[in-house]
Amino acid sequence: MKNIAIFASGNGTNAERIAKYFAENPNVSVRIILTNNPKAFVIERAKKLNIPAFVFDKDTFFKTDEVLQVLLNKKTDLVVLAGFMWLVPGYLIQAYPGKIINIHPALLPKYGGKGMYGHHVHEAVLKNREKTSGITIHYVNEKYDEGQIILQKEIPVLENDTPDTLASRIHELEYEYYPRVIEELLKNG
Repeated sequence: MKNIAIFASGNGTNAERIAKYFAENPNVSVRIILTNNPKAFVIERAKKLNIPAFVFDKDTFFKTDEVLQVLLNKKTDLVVLAGFMWLVPGYLIQAYPGKIINIHPALLPKYGGKGMYGHHVHEAVLKNREKTSGITIHYVNEKYDEGQIILQKEIPVLENDTPDTLASRIHELEYEYYPRVIEELLKNG
């Protein structure tokens, strides 16, 4: 059995898609969803999916090993960031080398880094009149969006795109490819 821990800060649509993707797989379990936002809707999604949720604050995350202990207690094989907004501290990266991944709603290295998430990314892509956008799934290191790229998928930016329409099409790529990449990494890891 391979165990996944998902970190999310907001709505949790990717977390839910991942959990549902693996729900019927006897070899993979989403053991826990962790969030730094006590008001995040991902907590409600976790309840509906019967997945425990763990809420932590900045001090717990950066100044203690409590989050690491939660991951170890759940026998976590892969840490999946799905809309998680904080930089992952070095102690977690060292504890899970090559076992923490993230998804970004742009074609990195463009439109990555601190503050580049969600609508901020799509607005920047449109403002700069990019011809394409997409998703990047990458390993996590100690810098925002700079880990080794695992997969990129692109879509054309349409003439009449708004941040919302572009985001919607990007979400479809995320929902399709993120669970598949996770499955492949678990098979090979």
